[in-house]
Amino acid sequence: MRIPSFSITRRVRLSHVLMVCSVLAPFPAWADEDPESLDIMERQMEQLQQQQMALQKSLQAMRQQIIQHRAQLGGTAAHGGHPLEVTGSGGHVRGGWTPVEGHAPASSQTAGIEPMARPRIGGHSDPVSELGDQPTYESVVAHREEDLISHMANNNVGPHNRETVGAQSAGALGSKVFHLGPVSIILGGFFDAAALVENRQVSSGIFNYWNAIPFRNSSNFHTTNFNGDARYSRFSLMARGQLNPHLTVAGFVETDFGASAETTNPYESNSYVPRLRQAYLTLDDSHANMHFLIGQAWTMLTPDRVGIVPRQESLPETIESSILAGQTWSRQWQLRVVKDFMNHRVWTGFSIENPATIYDTTGFSASGDNGEYSLPGSGNYAKVGSNGVGLSSNTTNYSNEIAPDIIGKVAWDPTWGHYEIEGLLHFPHDRSVINGVGENHTAIAWGAGGSMILPVIPHRLEVRLAGLAGRGIGRYGSVLLPDATLRANGAPALLSSAQTTAGVIAHPNKVLDVYGYFGMQRSGRSYFDSDGTAYGYGNPLANNTGCETEGSEACVANIRSVEEFTIGAWYRFIHGQYGTVQAGTQLAYSRVHTWGGMGGAPTTSLSEIFFDFRYLPFQ
Repeated sequence: MRIPSFSITRRVRLSHVLMVCSVLAPFPAWADEDPESLDIMERQMEQLQQQQMALQKSLQAMRQQIIQHRAQLGGTAAHGGHPLEVTGSGGHVRGGWTPVEGHAPASSQTAGIEPMARPRIGGHSDPVSELGDQPTYESVVAHREEDLISHMANNNVGPHNRETVGAQSAGALGSKVFHLGPVSIILGGFFDAAALVENRQVSSGIFNYWNAIPFRNSSNFHTTNFNGDARYSRFSLMARGQLNPHLTVAGFVETDFGASAETTNPYESNSYVPRLRQAYLTLDDSHANMHFLIGQAWTMLTPDRVGIVPRQESLPETIESSILAGQTWSRQWQLRVVKDFMNHRVWTGFSIENPATIYDTTGFSASGDNGEYSLPGSGNYAKVGSNGVGLSSNTTNYSNEIAPDIIGKVAWDPTWGHYEIEGLLHFPHDRSVINGVGENHTAIAWGAGGSMILPVIPHRLEVRLAGLAGRGIGRYGSVLLPDATLRANGAPALLSSAQTTAGVIAHPNKVLDVYGYFGMQRSGRSYFDSDGTAYGYGNPLANNTGCETEGSEACVANIRSVEEFTIGAWYRFIHGQYGTVQAGTQLAYSRVHTWGGMGGAPTTSLSEIFFDFRYLPFQ
């Protein structure tokens, strides 16, 4: 019998088959130890996926032509007499999803179509039906062991283990990757239920606000408090595309419910509102070793674990959402450029970031419009900012700023540990009116610091050290001590600032993390006296005479330093294909010291016990 001939306009190229079949070979054992090999393998994987997609399209085109030819002959598709159906266009399966790692659609099996074997990738079998049908979960979801970061040198401390709480705070993503055409969608986040018991009444929940720790003159000092909520549950998403083998673009967004509004009702609904934590765009060029970021992210001053890479910030494993007294951090808009050298061992970064200035106005009474404070002399005042309008908070004073903050960092990743140095410039700016004459004032604030992570026992026990010192940079510490006060002429008077953290973190096994931290932040003082009135921060004439007497309001007590000692542990008691469930507990003790004034230098303290229960469905 003569077989009818027909032309196939799209043929399967031999190179496609060879490239796809090459993934049958297992990755070499040294790949797990050599990060350079991970870099190479990820690029090869991208190429293999592209070849795989091309092969699939060619096969679909061939099937279409077979169907058309048989239809012309008046026959039906083989395989049990069921007519074959091709959905989508260009060889794509129905719904526009491109099948990748996973299994064939179940509908292909029920239709009597024998699946065609596809090579195994990453340990997952991936048979594909001859024509494809509605995709299943497995056909659109891939599983990865890396957090999309391959261009890093092995320093025995990074990258983050995505299951640690420090990584969760930084914004680590899950291990499941959804493919929507050429774009990869990666989800992250967790459901969180936390609670605390504290020996003082501080109405800030698990967010420690050390400035509000009461002194003995307040009845809150003598009242214990319990608080529990789920408002710090978090959701994150990343969209990532490979523009070419060397250029990757990605967008990342992260949100929780940590914000409050005037309608928030803690007595009934506890309706806290969503807030933006992070939202940024990245562009990475692995050929030039250049990395760009624009949007809202952790400031580049935040210590890192490896390189200068987003979502690899070195954050404590603490339960408290304010992190740790003395921790250097902020999340804000920025434009960041990073370059790495010497096979990803040395990194340099430059960033311009959104500025803000915290003013202390002790002794300066508010006058006139919001953000205005009276100066010595009749009718004199300083204007340091304005309350928000439009879509900004109308109860928050936004400081006047003349230029962005400028930040530079150098990081080094030898084979043992991570080390970095950093510096910043900040430009507080305000305006004063004295005797009817207005004048603008600009100060130059600065800071310098660094951090290190020492893997005493690699992946088992590490020591973290970090610090930052300068003038006018208090807002970059967790305690939020002021950056500046005012001079007699209304110009910013910068306050000296220093902050440091030290921690020991142990991982006895794969399910237990134990940690202990010490953090400290302190501020200098600047003051003057005029007409019998004490102005400024830390003035020796400030009235502290009533700080030890309950019910008295005579307690200025400007903070000189805050110290925090904390220990805790996390236990992951469920870990599998449905995610991770973990629980943690933490003890924390904070102590506040003040500048001396009339009546002495009072101190206060806060003791807390934290509990947390967290489910991470994507990790």
